[in-house]
Amino acid sequence: MENALEYFKSLVDQDRCDVVLCNLEHEIIYMNPAAIKDYVKWGGADLIGRSLLACHNDKSKEMIKRVVDWFAADKDHNIVHTFFNEKQQKDIYMIALRAEDGHLIGYYEKHEFRNRETMPFYDLW
Repeated sequence: MENALEYFKSLVDQDRCDVVLCNLEHEIIYMNPAAIKDYVKWGGADLIGRSLLACHNDKSKEMIKRVVDWFAADKDHNIVHTFFNEKQQKDIYMIALRAEDGHLIGYYEKHEFRNRETMPFYDLW
């Protein structure tokens, strides 16, 4: 079997939406290129290794901790819609990251845009 890790990393790196992975200590362990670009005014790639909580107000910090506790409470608790950004027409989710045995190992923030795609179909040239 080929190394699936390389494929998964490429899948996330090619996503045009922000993906930020955190461990259970709320440290940012990975940001895809879209997230690095979108968070450049807050430090971009320099945010990796820092606490996600440092980037949020007290209310948001409390909600992040509550969601992680909810993830930890049941292996079927895996996704929470946390915010809709009206200006950018995007939804933001927190999603549990689990080991193969189902125990919680971290979480990630995923952004998904609601705007209709403007790229032409099969535009290869």
